[in-house]
Amino acid sequence: MGQPPENAFTLGATARVELTVTDADTAQAVGSGDVPVLATPRVLALAEAASVAATATVLPTGMTTVGTRIELNHRAATPVGRTVAAVATLAEVDGRRLTFDVVVSEGDLTVAQGRIERLLVDRHRFVERAFDRPPAPRAGDAPTGNRAL
Repeated sequence: MGQPPENAFTLGATARVELTVTDADTAQAVGSGDVPVLATPRVLALAEAASVAATATVLPTGMTTVGTRIELNHRAATPVGRTVAAVATLAEVDGRRLTFDVVVSEGDLTVAQGRIERLLVDRHRFVERAFDRPPAPRAGDAPTGNRAL
């Protein structure tokens, strides 16, 4: 696959995604802690959803983006019932690599901020390769390959 057209993505493109926190979004529910507030994995998922939305309408046919790197500082707790919004802004395009600045807020309060890198890929080839790869051995499986006895 070649490089994407330089004009396919506009620096500064943004998207906003909201979430009203429910019990299912808490650290207790997702297993990332034992407190009844918005879980860091859910903050991350919201930030990723905003980064996907920021370029979704300009992707070349047959292409998608996949997450490759995330830096996120979760700064403030958000109780159930409150609404947070993630805003992702396309900050850098380097060939197929797209870098987004993300801010998650509850009103004027910054709940989290960070950077997300996504890679532009051919959707069909990406999925095909993922399913063509043999699964990794599970714990307790007999070792494979030749070995001396």
